[in-house]
Amino acid sequence: MEQPAISSTGIASPVPSGISVKSRRSALMAAIFLMSMSAVGPGFITQTATFTVKLGAAFAFGIIVSILIDFIVQANIWRIVTITRMRASDIANAAIPGSGYLLAALVIIGGLFFNIGNIGGAGLGFNAMIDLDPKIGGLIGALAAIGIFLSRRAGVAMDRVVYVAAFIKLALILYATIVSGPPIAEALRQTVLPDVIDFATITTIVGGTVGGYITYAGAHRLLDKGTVGVENLGAVNRAALSGIAITGMLRYILFLAVLGVVASGAVIDLSGKAANPAGQAFHAAAGDIGLRLFGAVFLASAMTSIIGAAYTSVSFLTAFKKDMSERQRNFATVGFIAISLIAYMLITTPPAAMLVFVGGLNGLVLPVGLSIFMYAVWARSDLLGGYRYPRWLLVLGVLTCVLTWYMGYKSIGPIFALLTAA
Repeated sequence: MEQPAISSTGIASPVPSGISVKSRRSALMAAIFLMSMSAVGPGFITQTATFTVKLGAAFAFGIIVSILIDFIVQANIWRIVTITRMRASDIANAAIPGSGYLLAALVIIGGLFFNIGNIGGAGLGFNAMIDLDPKIGGLIGALAAIGIFLSRRAGVAMDRVVYVAAFIKLALILYATIVSGPPIAEALRQTVLPDVIDFATITTIVGGTVGGYITYAGAHRLLDKGTVGVENLGAVNRAALSGIAITGMLRYILFLAVLGVVASGAVIDLSGKAANPAGQAFHAAAGDIGLRLFGAVFLASAMTSIIGAAYTSVSFLTAFKKDMSERQRNFATVGFIAISLIAYMLITTPPAAMLVFVGGLNGLVLPVGLSIFMYAVWARSDLLGGYRYPRWLLVLGVLTCVLTWYMGYKSIGPIFALLTAA
């Protein structure tokens, strides 16, 4: 996990001119999978099952909106971080003095809540797979993630775990979709002509896929790998598009799998304290085997998301201590996971309910960071070092920013009601 030197201004040192094609490809793949797997974690899986039960095929509209917002947000964030060679919090402080500290605090707090849910996701995964108590399963998942960051080659270990988990997740979700036999024609119709539009649902699903720490996961991984600068921009843009394509495909396929179960008339409980809507959907689709497969999917998702949330959230600590070494960041990441684990062991909110709530919470964080980034491009073009930023991308970014603020305003009450109702 090689980190470019960060000066007192927050600007990373230039990428070595001799960086190999293989190293750049490795960096891009790491960023793609970290971002895409964080975006399709246990939170998104639980949210998808919950909202598909509530809205049916109309939830397809929420999925497609989340993909479009994801594209605009990631295309802007990855481009700006790549060109400036700066972390998100440093860009924010340079654009609006002090705003970087606010952004860092929001991302770290949001990431902490998300990681509590992710550890709960690991517990649910183990419970579905081998009937293990969710608290014990969460403990095992968190300790495994801590072991990765304590290893001598933490960066390599992190990337490999994410790769393996990604392929396991894709294969199992595809199987569940085929078995459930969803009404594809109806889903496609409601993707563009939904019977109902629910802003709280869309804000929550956006937050679970591109809100909070997820917005910056891939970009900061590129920065740590040294794949930055205008000379790498073309490859970075292709990587961002690839990551969004992967997440979009996974999101829609997962939605179809759950929709097939809902359309069959199977009853999925959303109200019980131990309710696990996604697990029930897999169970209804493929019986006991489906439930065990769900456990594997959820565990793989939880592990990638624990790693992604901890790694990205801790990368924002450099806003407060710019000279953090790689070793210090790894120990801080271990501490972050440990705090998340302790909180998970103490809270009584059901893991599934927490996973839905944290998506909404991070959906409220998203417009703050995006607003700062759009302002930086508009008012601080000097940070781009003479690069001419595409007007179309800036306009789309501003429009998306306005949309996310509006959705957040309309959704803040219902989102916090998700937690109190649990």
